[in-house]
Amino acid sequence: MAKPLDAKPGPLEYARRWPLRLWVAAVILFLYVPLASLVVFSFNDSRRTIRWEGFTLDWYGTMWNDAALIDAFTNSLTIAFISMLFSVVLGALTAIALWRFRFLGKGLFDGAVTLPIVVPEICMGVAMLVFFGQIVPWPRDLVWPFDLGAIIIAHITFSFPFVAVVVRARLASFNREMEEAARDLGASELRALWDVLLPHVRPALISGGLLAFTLSLDDFVITFFTSGPNTVTFPVKIYSMVRFSVTPEVNAASTVLMLITIALTAIGMKLQGRDLAQGH
Repeated sequence: MAKPLDAKPGPLEYARRWPLRLWVAAVILFLYVPLASLVVFSFNDSRRTIRWEGFTLDWYGTMWNDAALIDAFTNSLTIAFISMLFSVVLGALTAIALWRFRFLGKGLFDGAVTLPIVVPEICMGVAMLVFFGQIVPWPRDLVWPFDLGAIIIAHITFSFPFVAVVVRARLASFNREMEEAARDLGASELRALWDVLLPHVRPALISGGLLAFTLSLDDFVITFFTSGPNTVTFPVKIYSMVRFSVTPEVNAASTVLMLITIALTAIGMKLQGRDLAQGH
């Protein structure tokens, strides 16, 4: 029997209590009003972002005609894509190794894998600066995209542990009997891994890949210490621009970056939903 709309909320019906609704609305406004204002002021017909003077698309044209900004944006997308691929592979293999095998020093290895997650970015940046500057100097005169190698390696270092954590959480719900059944039916260990285990962790691989891509795309601190004069990324370029003033061109570039992130997230959620609907 349906409960009347004016009935008193039950002990666990939190969504029907007005203080909680008010709190959720305040949190949503706090999170999304700054993003909405950034998008709105990217169409402002004035160089002063604090005063609205009319609607225009000129700043998007200015952004596309800014060769330095486009080069930085291309570098960021390239670094994020390559680091995402390597992070997914390394993170998945690491998660499977920690989930399946027992070996000497497993606890130490597990702690070492998760260390980049908890270490402050400034420490990681300085460490990468010393590593690529003194221990293993990275050549600065390589052709693109090999000149981005130092940044890519640094991004993989702090990205793949996030993938490993996500994949390992997904593996906790895997029924090992399914893999054993595949082995009993004649499948090799590699075949069972490919046909049974990987389809189960595919949603986690998608989530981890998107997380690694986003972390790499908007990283500033570590990139600032590992980039050179010819390997400027989008966050570093934006930082150099806002040191003088925040113009609508910066807002336009940030809006485009935000739209790309939202589109990738939507694609990832759609792929995850398809996998879950298929029983993976």
